[in-house]
Amino acid sequence: MFVMQIALGGCLKAPPIHYGLTDDTGGHIAYVLAATRALEARSDIDRIDVVTRRFDRPDLGIAHARPHERLGPKSRILRLDDGCADYLSKEALEARIPAITEAFLDHLAGLARKPDAIHAHFADAAELALAARERFGIPVIYTPHSLGLDKARAMQGQGDAMSRRIAAETRAIAGACATVVSSRDEAERQVAAYDGADPARIHCIAPGATLPGPADMQAAQALISPELAHPYRPFILAVARPVEKKNLAGLVAAYASAPGLRDRANLVILAGLRGPGRQGSDEQRRVIAGIRQAIRTHGLEGRVALPPEHDAASLGGLYRLAAERQGVFANPALTEPFGLTILEAAAAGLPVVATCHGGPSDIVARIGHGLTAEPSDAQAFGAALSRLIGDAEMHARCREAAASHETAYSWDHWAARVAALIARIAAPRPLPVPTRILASDIDNTLTGDRDALRGFAQWRMGDHALFAVATGRTITEARRILAEWEIDEPDAFITSVGTEIYRRDATGRLVFDESWAREIECDWRRDAIRDALDSPSIRMQPEIEQRRWKLGYLGDARQAMRIRNRLDMAGLAARVIASHGRLIDVVPVRAGKGAALGHLARSHGLSLDHCVAAGDSGNDECMLRAAGRAIIVGNADGDLARLPRRPGLYRSPLAHAAGLMDGLSWAGLAPQEVDEPVMRVAAE
Repeated sequence: MFVMQIALGGCLKAPPIHYGLTDDTGGHIAYVLAATRALEARSDIDRIDVVTRRFDRPDLGIAHARPHERLGPKSRILRLDDGCADYLSKEALEARIPAITEAFLDHLAGLARKPDAIHAHFADAAELALAARERFGIPVIYTPHSLGLDKARAMQGQGDAMSRRIAAETRAIAGACATVVSSRDEAERQVAAYDGADPARIHCIAPGATLPGPADMQAAQALISPELAHPYRPFILAVARPVEKKNLAGLVAAYASAPGLRDRANLVILAGLRGPGRQGSDEQRRVIAGIRQAIRTHGLEGRVALPPEHDAASLGGLYRLAAERQGVFANPALTEPFGLTILEAAAAGLPVVATCHGGPSDIVARIGHGLTAEPSDAQAFGAALSRLIGDAEMHARCREAAASHETAYSWDHWAARVAALIARIAAPRPLPVPTRILASDIDNTLTGDRDALRGFAQWRMGDHALFAVATGRTITEARRILAEWEIDEPDAFITSVGTEIYRRDATGRLVFDESWAREIECDWRRDAIRDALDSPSIRMQPEIEQRRWKLGYLGDARQAMRIRNRLDMAGLAARVIASHGRLIDVVPVRAGKGAALGHLARSHGLSLDHCVAAGDSGNDECMLRAAGRAIIVGNADGDLARLPRRPGLYRSPLAHAAGLMDGLSWAGLAPQEVDEPVMRVAAE
């Protein structure tokens, strides 16, 4: 496949990159270059062009004036000439988009082979990509990196420029074939807030973790020593562009607020490149002045280092040096879409204290290498820094967790998922007319046994049943778990405990089932239900687990009964579903996995008699009752013990996917292994 990436802002060139050289030379460039390397390593990718803007500014590097630059054996940078030789900030670049678009379309018109897909980074690049899609039919993937709507909320302001940016992001999200983001927060909160956002076209594909360069700890020490009275103490490290939303002056205040912290640890802030001859923006100069003022105000001279210059070797060395000295990495941003620096810290074995807003909370939860705190509360953030610096046992646990970061964040995994996504959107396959449907839960039914999954994958390849997953997870999280277990994307998703359905249209494109939404909307009084259950004795699941047609709570079956009684007393119709002994979901009375499966079957001219369902927990019960044939895997929760015996119900003695395959054999849908006879267990 031939993949084209577009990233117009900042100083994009072959490594090494001088991050912070300009306001727009930040993490997205690291992302683009790492993504290119990861895609290039794949055998199904034979060409990658990275498109950016050409400008002539020797002080920023002579490479940016070259029309072409080689990156790797299969990749290169192509720089477009828009008739303006100046370097332009993101805001100034807006006026040049028509000229850049014309140059880009001219370039594509001259290519004998068009790209199989264009991956646009930021909304300005998406303008070019969507124009190419309109003219040449090339599929478009969009990655926003940083969203204006979220930034405007965090900064509590929205001028004309921000309004135009949000409008451009809205067009990109609505028009792209797929939006690829890095965290669940981006997928389910940030992108979902835009008009035209479609969860079926939003994919959370986490990038990998890499250090920015070789780690030279000697150079790192030499960089910070001149500004510190006690240069060999542990230190808190922050690495960010000097822009307002990164809240670097707030970090100084947080550091100063924690009792005794200044006497136990130094603070090191790398805020861009500001050496002789560098021309920073007004915002850069304002932020740096604010940091220096905060240092003076709190009497922190000799305890805070703010080096004006650094290179990749000294940056990598600082990460390693901070980890070695039992230091901490800090990200105090008011909002952070993802947080590549949090992954860089993990790669160095450095524990973190990060903002609780945006992607870092997702990263820290998955890796477990630190704490999150409210960045606008200096005392709370400072207390978290002090706690992690002062607790040797916690610090050791976080370092150990950081060592396992590649399990959750890998560029190889990113490239595999993006390549599969490109293949799907570049050549969608129409769905054959199904004669039956298999609907399976994901967690502990499909997942749990990788060896057994191989047999299921072979069955899927040879069978023409429509395969649907039915899960309590959102579609974003369902896709992530399926990818982690290397399960190909299904033909349909029943998600959020049967309140959302995504199925493929005649072209093979996954779409949200609006008719199901309308059907379950009747009698659903979400706000009234939430108010009725607003009680100290009833604990809600995290906000990100709440959906339009699902309210999630914590508790066992007894607590679920209390919730049921409270709703009955309030005269509110709803279905209350308990599962796994700890989760309770309140959904529309017409919803649930069983009803959703029936709706999916009817949409294909089938009935529930044509359906086979498999599951392991309480939220599968209604689906297992409804389907013509039902399989309970051997590792099922006790929630399913109450299911009555019937001819169409089979309890497998085997666990996970092995139990599923055993059940399919019982149902006559899969061949029985002759050398491994399965004991048939009657339904109880």
